[in-house]
Amino acid sequence: MATQHPSSAPCAPAPSRPYRQARTGYGKRSVLGQPPSQASDFALLRERERYVAGYVDHLPDGAAMDIKSLAKDLPLYGQMAIGTALRTLAVAGHLRHVRCRVESSGQSRWVTRTYWSRRARDNEWWANHLAGEATGGEGSSTQEAPAPPPPWVPAEEPVPVPQQRPTADPAPDSAASSPAYVALARLGRLEPRLALSAGDCAALERFAAEWFARGVDADYLTQALTSGLPSPIGSPVGFVRRRLIDKLPPRLPDAPPPGSAALGVRPLLVECAECGRPGPAEALPDGLCRPCRTTVQAGTGAIEDPAAELPGGRDVKALVGSMRNLMRAP
Repeated sequence: MATQHPSSAPCAPAPSRPYRQARTGYGKRSVLGQPPSQASDFALLRERERYVAGYVDHLPDGAAMDIKSLAKDLPLYGQMAIGTALRTLAVAGHLRHVRCRVESSGQSRWVTRTYWSRRARDNEWWANHLAGEATGGEGSSTQEAPAPPPPWVPAEEPVPVPQQRPTADPAPDSAASSPAYVALARLGRLEPRLALSAGDCAALERFAAEWFARGVDADYLTQALTSGLPSPIGSPVGFVRRRLIDKLPPRLPDAPPPGSAALGVRPLLVECAECGRPGPAEALPDGLCRPCRTTVQAGTGAIEDPAAELPGGRDVKALVGSMRNLMRAP
């Protein structure tokens, strides 16, 4: 059971103090659904972590969250202390460092974001939230409700129109004709040897329509029908029918719409709060990879012992011995 520490930590800098803005796409990102700020926030944290958390909580979205920037704004602690504090806040469930690939202006780049929660969250909550971020939303539980159907309006009674007897075999209207019919009708104007009558165009329309159904346009169809013509063409309609059948292009698979590749899932990896190694959220519980988590649990980088950062709290002989071993290593 965690012990509540008295509020003896120095107050975090005022929120009106100028902050360092991160580059576009980087920096802090607050999660949705946070409780209002209270004086008891972060009361279960140690003095240093409570101080850093209070400052980070006051930062607006888009503010710089890297260790160097925070160390410059918080002069009470150096970069190593700030890094340890951020790791502790990640283990406590207040933040996650995330790498995300975004596309803008036709270019793809990786950005690093720090998702921040005033309330401590468990690993399952973070995994669900980041999964929602990967699909383009703000979390798995925040989905837009479908728009209500329009109100029903009674249809007007149709006005009776006198029936007229249609004329036999009406001439096709170019404005209402299909693209396939229009392409065949214009064929003779581009190549007189392939001039087709209105009846010929109507008979070949279904063959040309299959070309358009496979993604080609009128220019492609005309080029395929008029290229490499033999010198004598006895029957233009027979020749065009033969080419429409023999040169039918293959059907290509439908291309997914932009931004919907892999069901809209964008690459998103969580960074280890200790070493920065990326990985899926499920592989980094408490924001730590397996090697760093093992090290923390073993006590060599334990976050539970703040005296380990002070020179007097370490075993000097063991420290000197480890340094000698590192110097001997190739």
